Amino acid sequence: MAKPATYEGRPQGAPNSLSSAGDDARNINARDGHIAPGEIAIGVVIGRASEYFDFFVYAIASVLVFPSVFFPFADQLQGTLYSFAVFSLAFIARPIGTVIFMAIQRRYSREAKLTLALFLLGLSTAGIAFLPTYARLGTVALLLLALLRIGQGIALGGSWDGLPSLLALNAPEKRRGWYAMLGQLGAPVGFIIAGSLFAFLLSALGDKDFLEWGWRYPFYVAFAINVVALFARLRLVSTPEYARLLDERELQPTGVFEMVGSQGRNLVIGALAALASYALFHLVTVFPLSWITLYSLRSVSDFLVIQIIGAGIALVGVVVSGLIADRFGRRNTLGALAVLIAIFSAFVPSLMNGGESGQNLFVLIGFGLLGLSYGQAAGAVTANFPARFRYTGAALTSDLAWLVGAGFAPLVALGLSAHFGLAYVSLYLLSGAVGSLAALSLNRALEIRD
Repeated sequence: MAKPATYEGRPQGAPNSLSSAGDDARNINARDGHIAPGEIAIGVVIGRASEYFDFFVYAIASVLVFPSVFFPFADQLQGTLYSFAVFSLAFIARPIGTVIFMAIQRRYSREAKLTLALFLLGLSTAGIAFLPTYARLGTVALLLLALLRIGQGIALGGSWDGLPSLLALNAPEKRRGWYAMLGQLGAPVGFIIAGSLFAFLLSALGDKDFLEWGWRYPFYVAFAINVVALFARLRLVSTPEYARLLDERELQPTGVFEMVGSQGRNLVIGALAALASYALFHLVTVFPLSWITLYSLRSVSDFLVIQIIGAGIALVGVVVSGLIADRFGRRNTLGALAVLIAIFSAFVPSLMNGGESGQNLFVLIGFGLLGLSYGQAAGAVTANFPARFRYTGAALTSDLAWLVGAGFAPLVALGLSAHFGLAYVSLYLLSGAVGSLAALSLNRALEIRD
C-alpha cells in the first residue's frame, strides 16, 4: 500500500487538527491498486459539472432576475448592465482565491483546501438564495450581493484540485486530446441543467411569483449539488494513490511570486491562447439571453429551450474535439477554431437581427463552435510549464483566461450593442480570435527558438 504523502510547508508529524482530519480521510479511503485515467476523469467531470451549474445559475439570474430584484431604480438596460458588473466580480476574485487557497494547501492539506473552498462556494450560493431584495434592504442588499459574488469567485479559485493536470499527464500519449476534453463536458452539462430549471420555472410560474420566490430554487439546488460533489471529489482526492501520483508528477503548489517571476511569459501565452473560446463562451450563453430579453418579444423560456438544444450540440462538439485534437494536435485544433470563430464573428449582426430563425442559427452555430474550441481550451499550452510549476501554473492560467476572455464579455457586449450596434460585438469577438492566433503563433515561435 502506498504511504500517505507528507505536505510541503509543514514538518512531518507536526500536530495539526486540519491535517489530521485529512490523514483520517485518506486512511478511510485507503485501498490497494492503481488510479486509472478513467477514474481520474470521473472526478474531473463531477467537479466541473457542479461548478458550471453554479456558474450558469448565477449567469441566467443576472439576466432574468437581478435587474428587477436588485436594481429596480434603473431602467431595464441599465439594471442589466449593473447586474453584469456584479457578475464580473467573481472573475476578478478568482485568481485571488487561487493564491489564498494555495497557501492553505501548503500549510495544511489538499483535503482541507478543497473542503474550505467548496464550503465557501456553497455558503455564497445559498446566501444569494436567501438574500433580501433591494426593496427590503436597499443599498445593503447590493453590497451583500457583491460580497457573495466575490465569495463565489474566491471559492472557485480555491477549488482547483489538480485533477485536470493529473489526468493530462497520465493519459495515453496519443489520446491526450480525448482526455483533455472530459473536464470541459461540465460546461454544456451545467448549462443544460441550469437552463432547463429556469425554463421550467418560467413556464410554471407567473412573472410575479418567479421574481418573488421562484428564482431562489435553482440556488438551493446548486447548494445541494455542491455538497454531493464535495464528497465525490474528496473520495478520490483523499486516497494515498492520488497523493502519490501528484508527488510523482511534482504537482504541488509553488509560491505565486516565484512562479510569476519565472513563468510569467507562459502564463500570459496560456491565458491568451484560448481567448476566442472564452469570449465566445458568454456571447452565446449570457449575452443573447439579455439581448432577447431587452429587444425582442420572444418568449424567454422558449429561447432558453433553443439555448439548451445548442448546449446539446456543444456537448457533442466537446467530444468530437477530442478526436480532432488527437489526430491534428490540440494547438492546431485551437488555431483552426479561432479562424472559424473569426469568420463567425462577421455574421453576428445579420443573425441577431434576422428574426427568430437568424437568432436560432446564431445560438446553434455558436454553441457548435464553442463545443469544438472549448473542448481543447483548458491547458492547451500548460505543457510549457516545468513540472514543479505546472500545478499552480495551470490554475492561474485558467483564472486569467476567464478574467481576460469571459469575465467582462456580457457587460462589454451588451454595452456595445446597446450604444453602438451589434457590429461592435463582431469586432469584440474578432479581437478574441486574433488574440488566440497571436498567442498560439508566439508560443510556436518560442518553442522553435528555445
